[in-house]
Amino acid sequence: MKKPPEISTSHTRVPASECSLAKAIRVVGDMWTLLILREIICGAERFDQIREDLGITRSVLSNRLARLVQEGILERYQYRDSGQRARKGYTLTEKGRALLPVVITLREWGGQHLEPGNTSLRLQLQTTDGLRVETKLIREDGLEVSDMSGVVATVKE
Repeated sequence: MKKPPEISTSHTRVPASECSLAKAIRVVGDMWTLLILREIICGAERFDQIREDLGITRSVLSNRLARLVQEGILERYQYRDSGQRARKGYTLTEKGRALLPVVITLREWGGQHLEPGNTSLRLQLQTTDGLRVETKLIREDGLEVSDMSGVVATVKE
């Protein structure tokens, strides 16, 4: 039987400039950005639709969308409704779709810990054949982690 590696749980300082979490928060860590992502995940890809759904100002929405495009999380496309001028729509890139588990997990956490018992959660994932998708932590041996007290942080040397 393979012996598990020794785990050091002593604190090791990781500068924010080297921290993947800090870098991710700088890109998507404000309320409006996460809510914009939620809207696009739910199918609202047009500027006016996102603005109306969120009640966000044009300038804030413009700035957040530009940043998400610049970061490669969204891509812009042109559309034109009959008799209207060309407008911009937004869709997730592969990099943006990789954020789905993050957004869904945050939504699940909020539902469980900030609004327990609230069953009207809008954002849910399912496969194209209708099966619900949930986020889980999985160990490298494939087993689900159900007790978070057994999870420790380590630093690669």
